[in-house]
Amino acid sequence: MAEAAAFPFPSDHPLHPAPALAEARKGGAPVRVRLPFGDPAWLVTRYEDAKAVLSSPSFGRDAHRAGIPEERTARIGPIDVSDRTIMTMDPPRHTQVRGLVGKVFTPRRVERLRPWTRGVAERLVTGMQEEGPPADLVRHLALPLPIEVICELLGVPSSDRDSFHAWSDAFLSTADRTPDRVRESQARIDAYLAEMAALRRDDPDGGLVGALAREHHEGSRLNEEELLGLLRALLIAGHETTASLIPGFFYVLFKEDGFTRLATDPGLVSAAVEELLRLVPLIRPGSFTRYALEDTVVGGVGVPAGDQVVVELSAANRDPDAFADPDRLDFERGRTPHLAFGHGLHHCVGASLARMELQVALETVAERMPGLRPAVPLEELRWNEERFVRSAESFPVSW
Repeated sequence: MAEAAAFPFPSDHPLHPAPALAEARKGGAPVRVRLPFGDPAWLVTRYEDAKAVLSSPSFGRDAHRAGIPEERTARIGPIDVSDRTIMTMDPPRHTQVRGLVGKVFTPRRVERLRPWTRGVAERLVTGMQEEGPPADLVRHLALPLPIEVICELLGVPSSDRDSFHAWSDAFLSTADRTPDRVRESQARIDAYLAEMAALRRDDPDGGLVGALAREHHEGSRLNEEELLGLLRALLIAGHETTASLIPGFFYVLFKEDGFTRLATDPGLVSAAVEELLRLVPLIRPGSFTRYALEDTVVGGVGVPAGDQVVVELSAANRDPDAFADPDRLDFERGRTPHLAFGHGLHHCVGASLARMELQVALETVAERMPGLRPAVPLEELRWNEERFVRSAESFPVSW
């Protein structure tokens, strides 16, 4: 067997796929890679192979169930920040827990939140206009919009939102951090969430947090670790992902001259969001490893039980066998579904919410600020590559 290559592969920009990913995809079969931590893994880059792994019962997300100790799990950070959350559960537990939260994020419920979200976006854009150019798109819109939405949905008081974001930012950073420091950040978040859950448990208007706290208190379907892990995942993922995607979207729109089209025809926003989700990588390469629960075959390669598989969604979303001219921004692209939100059992439970927020952000800016443009050359933007999600440190814009 060939020696495992170091992964993630080098790239000239955080939002540009590494050339070695395309080479691996051309080869067809999965290749062996070694992540910064843990055992070697198989790297899957083709669209059809990615869908197969993500939907196959031969693979799980629970390393403990697969008999793989933490020190052997293939991962990019000192510990897996998704460990012991809904993201690492397998059926039947995953099915039970997801059922408790899935009804909150249905398209119908999310749509009822759209007018309120648009109001928040309007207020934020007005604040940016009043401050005048150049303004930071991250500070004025990309960060506060999703924080306000998820905190409103889960009931986090306005006075606590800045503190929570600081804890979340520390928790998701992968730079120069030991497992002890990761766990320290997690402990701070969990202490806050435990207090909030206790306060909301007996409140009829306690919303989702109160409902989940009652599930734990009444015995039952959530133990304390699961309750805190679920709340942590919902609150962090519910704002970090969208906050990171918004500047990535504008980077691609400016780079490919797509924003002018949106400003001219806001009716393209929904299609643009789907195309940008396909093109803009979010999660750092090597996240969300799958574990083979039995001997199986992927892309013509035998994968023994106990082996680990990394599905690189950014490569699958640019597979020319699935998307014609895959590196081009095309608002009229066909209906082949992208995998930005995953696939199968672990398809992102908050996908509808993220889509709505991204649509509102692009639509509001395109309508209110049709002359928006970067205030610095795009190549001068600084991106934080030492976090679980890729994010711009700032994004100066003018109009």
